[in-house]
Amino acid sequence: MGKILVTGGTGLVGYHLKEVIPNAIYLGSKDCDLTNFSLTEKLIQTYKPSVVVHLAARVGGLLDNIKYPADYFDDNILINTNILKACRTNNIRRFIGVLSTCVYPEKVDNYPMSEDDLFTGPPPVSNFSYGYAKRCLAVQIEAYNKQFKTNYNYLIPCNLYGKYDDLEDKDKMHFLTALMVKIINTKNNTLNLLGTGKPLRQFMYAGDLARVIKEVIEKDITENFNVAPSYNYSIDQMAKMALEFLEKKYVITYEHPKLDGQFRKDVCNKKMLKLIPEFEFTDFNSGFKKVFKIIEKRLNKLK
Repeated sequence: MGKILVTGGTGLVGYHLKEVIPNAIYLGSKDCDLTNFSLTEKLIQTYKPSVVVHLAARVGGLLDNIKYPADYFDDNILINTNILKACRTNNIRRFIGVLSTCVYPEKVDNYPMSEDDLFTGPPPVSNFSYGYAKRCLAVQIEAYNKQFKTNYNYLIPCNLYGKYDDLEDKDKMHFLTALMVKIINTKNNTLNLLGTGKPLRQFMYAGDLARVIKEVIEKDITENFNVAPSYNYSIDQMAKMALEFLEKKYVITYEHPKLDGQFRKDVCNKKMLKLIPEFEFTDFNSGFKKVFKIIEKRLNKLK
């Protein structure tokens, strides 16, 4: 595989990736300011990797995206452009960019969305800037491949959850982690959630994405594709299943219905399963229970 460098290596996916590719170089925001091109190029020249897995991004929850749209666009455009340009100018053989299903249109005619739907409409209003910035990375990769004959590609994963999620910054916490924290901290047997519970979401165990990235590197797959399990549940279904898994009889209530966000954003995994036919996703039941136990232990240590 050669030397592998992972940006955003101290985040949720980065920690899971380290479990399956332990010898790669994992760097976080403290190691380099990727919004600065000179520092980014110096980073690539110092480590001289053969493969760059680009996970780094400015990320946050729905409210944070709504509050700081310009910051999300500026930072992500700079980060993506700098790392991609530094890789190209220093002849890095392989670059794998990890996007998000936020890049897809807010609405399409048919679901789940395929890779061909990427440019059929604007991203959701709730995270418009982030979605467009990440979509621009797809455009940049295709442009580099066309002009410079590189073999770079991107993956589009669905929503994630995992045992390494950030527990201290509520604005950056993924939905399922936030749900777990609320269940753990509930004192009166009432679980209060935002929105209406009706939106549909695909959630994937972050360790599954890490295993897909490993397969892409080992098999030198250069195609772009979605990464997501086949199931697609409503927020309410997931909350109820979670309580059932954990054998907790809480009452679920909803508030602030305008904070639902995009109603549906599930993506098709047919292309991925043709490229990696033997791959098996972690089912929601076992994945949730496994992560819940670890999140509970981590929360107890923070108290």
